[in-house]
Amino acid sequence: MTLQNLDTAPRRARGLPAPPVRAFLSRYGLVIAFLALWQLSGTRGWVSPAVLPPLDAILGALWTGIASGALVDDIAISLQRAGLAFGAAVALGIPLGLLMGQLRPVERALDPILQLFRQTSALALYPVFILLLGLGETSKVFVIFWATLFPTLLATIGGVKQVDRKLVEMAESYGAGRVQVFRRVVLPAAVPAIFVGLRLSATTALLLLIAAEMIGANKGIGFQVMNAQYNFQIPLMFAAILLMAGLGLAANAVLVLLQRRLCRWSLD
Repeated sequence: MTLQNLDTAPRRARGLPAPPVRAFLSRYGLVIAFLALWQLSGTRGWVSPAVLPPLDAILGALWTGIASGALVDDIAISLQRAGLAFGAAVALGIPLGLLMGQLRPVERALDPILQLFRQTSALALYPVFILLLGLGETSKVFVIFWATLFPTLLATIGGVKQVDRKLVEMAESYGAGRVQVFRRVVLPAAVPAIFVGLRLSATTALLLLIAAEMIGANKGIGFQVMNAQYNFQIPLMFAAILLMAGLGLAANAVLVLLQRRLCRWSLD
């Protein structure tokens, strides 16, 4: 093989990393193409800009809303609602999942009622929550909490049950007590599965946040989506949707970074 052929040989086949530009395009090429097609469809008149504004108009509306402070308050209150619900779901879901995964009688007693609640849509129950809790913040936070609880809970139960029994038996053979086995073996082995549930819960929290803020709210990103639609401010509507997508990506990135720091051994 000549040097020229060697240079043009696939780098991956030779065990070398792909060039940065090629690696970037292989990962984000379709996203870039989609955004470019979106921009061209509006500017070239392929789609009515009144229905699907070009990206520059959406980004302009987003910048105007943030610079004027109109969207800053909405971002703060939406993050507060989603954060409270997500934190409550984590605070209840992880301990309860660890308990149900470890103790079979507890799981046998609680699983039927949890399965019944899990199969009931949070949006279907939202009118019930409004009747019980009113149209204020409590009902909005509770419906998000209800939807985000189950991914974390089920992922935690599954993570505990998937722990290799041989590791538990080995720890017990070395004299480790039940608490030590849980702290040293079960909990570290279940953490990767728990993070999967946390990422699903974070995504669910933002999805339910939009629905909760569309009913009986006068602040929040979901309210801005509906308000912009009613006033036919289509660029602002898409800007609020884009903002929500950005918040979701940021939350997922934070959880992935935290998982890599806590579970380096499972990501090698």
